[in-house]
Amino acid sequence: MFFASDNSGPVPAQVLAALAEANQGYAMGYGADALMDEVRQRIRDLFEAPEAVVHLVTSGTAANVLALSSICQPFQTIFCSSVAHIHEDECNAPEFYTGGAKLTLVPGDDIITPEALIATIEGEGNRGVHGPARGPVSLTNVTEMGNLYSVGQIAALAKIAKGYGLPVHLDGARFANAVVALGCTPAEMTWKAGVDVVSFGGTKNGLMGVEAVIFFNPDHAASFEHRRKRGGHLLSKHRYLSAQMAAYLRDDLWRDLAARANANMARVAGALRTNNQVRFLNEPRANMLFVEWPRAWHQRALGGGAMYHLWGGTLEGEADAPLTCRLVADWSMTDQAIDQFTQLVLP
Repeated sequence: MFFASDNSGPVPAQVLAALAEANQGYAMGYGADALMDEVRQRIRDLFEAPEAVVHLVTSGTAANVLALSSICQPFQTIFCSSVAHIHEDECNAPEFYTGGAKLTLVPGDDIITPEALIATIEGEGNRGVHGPARGPVSLTNVTEMGNLYSVGQIAALAKIAKGYGLPVHLDGARFANAVVALGCTPAEMTWKAGVDVVSFGGTKNGLMGVEAVIFFNPDHAASFEHRRKRGGHLLSKHRYLSAQMAAYLRDDLWRDLAARANANMARVAGALRTNNQVRFLNEPRANMLFVEWPRAWHQRALGGGAMYHLWGGTLEGEADAPLTCRLVADWSMTDQAIDQFTQLVLP
């Protein structure tokens, strides 16, 4: 009954087997291993981008901030939503790795609207050397609130960014979940929609710890390798990153794991919908759900062994008062565990 985070789930057997196989003998370090050649080609094929530049790092934070630092000058600003991971959860890493670029928050919710983006871009870059210059636009799909940008929405925002000469970054920590939910291809959700660089997440979707940074324009990747090394994110025993990502890409494992996670959340949502005291803050289209129910139910569920995060409240207070929580499903959940959880929550 673990719904705290998809970071917390186990690693699939295929990935462990690939790591064990990669552990035999010797391999060149720092990304010169044969497995990385396989990863690079598979990603280029998957994204229909034969010229794409592909690099691996160990964490989503590293993927996002190194990607952004490659397309953003220190005197520029990055436009993102007010709940973007790069704003709320990266401990100022974007500012650190870009050498001082600021973040400018686009007002509204987790889904940036064209009107809000235009107004925010227009509000910056007007003070000459006395203020920040306009820089990249950063989007997230699946968003931090469990919602989805459609391919059309991404394309509309990217068109606005390009109209101002700005590159577009996509935080894809749950990229696979979004692709499965939208029924699109990776290419359609990225470069075909105007995205310049994406972090293709693996850790939240079952990998031990690896993310791919994919540049669709090689010119944008020119400084990445130096930035990765300087920032301490170039692994000498790189083959263990390559092995994970290679297994992830073989036989569409990435897609299968995401489909399972999305289906698990759909099962949770289906059960919760049977009670009219449950209020959904977002439609459960992927694997993350924000939902509200009475405090007493949370007390019962958490006291009974369920694991998830309350969102803006505590267990202390009136029993009937509504409290919001975040639920995240991973690929490995069993139907039995899901049913046990929903039966524990509902009266």
